[in-house]
Amino acid sequence: MRKLILGALVPRAINELEPGLVNLVRRLLEGMAEKQARGETVDLIADLASAIPVEIIGNLLNVPHADRGPLRGWSLKILGALEPAISAAQLSAADIAVREFLDFLEMLVAERKRRPGDPQADVLTRLIQGEVDGERLSHKELLQNCIFILNAGHETTTNLIGNCLVTLARWPGEREKIIANPSLARSAIEEVLRFESSNQLGNRIATADTEIGGIAMPKGTQFTLCIGAANRDPDVFADPHVFRIDRSPNRHLAFATGIHQCAGMHLARLEGRVVTARLGVAHASP
Repeated sequence: MRKLILGALVPRAINELEPGLVNLVRRLLEGMAEKQARGETVDLIADLASAIPVEIIGNLLNVPHADRGPLRGWSLKILGALEPAISAAQLSAADIAVREFLDFLEMLVAERKRRPGDPQADVLTRLIQGEVDGERLSHKELLQNCIFILNAGHETTTNLIGNCLVTLARWPGEREKIIANPSLARSAIEEVLRFESSNQLGNRIATADTEIGGIAMPKGTQFTLCIGAANRDPDVFADPHVFRIDRSPNRHLAFATGIHQCAGMHLARLEGRVVTARLGVAHASP
């Protein structure tokens, strides 16, 4: 599954998305400015941070624009059921969202099988047609991984953009550096990923008897990794509680590492970088 998805998310393919992403961010910012001019309230999450990944994922799966409206709502309800403690109402809402999304995907997959897209750009076509070591995804695996792509690529990137905007507002000196030099956007996003990791926790299972920090962990032990804490480790990062957009080196673990490293990290970085650089340009413009 990872090989099939990664084939469509290699840096070269991601870089080809940049011109369209720049135009998307420009249109969203212009729309926000028009709302302000009419005296309407602007919401940085709804109007910008969440709109970007939903549009990008819609493009990757080649979802018709007219059908993208429910995607964010489905994602939020499904992810809500993954919280440590949930209500019966949250669980019911998540179940309904999964059923509705699966019904939608059944139609989308059937249409894509009739009229395939370019497997180099269309992730859904790639998942349908792709084969690794003589194996293909089953129909159920195909549908469930489409849900996974939406959820994994939507909420975390929304959080990245939102965290970036909030953190820059709280550190005005660093924000002024971006405004003066938008090329710092690349390193700024890496520092946001370290300082306010979009995903704070990760779960793992020990595959062999081991010991971590002097604590024995037999094979099969389930444990939670505190990514947010690791990214503030004073043994690794000087002044870890200081936000510094030109920090180097910056070997954070926001995307995990090894075989579980985030498949969409190049895409997330691009989205965050384009937004940050564009905001710098917008503030520098008269």
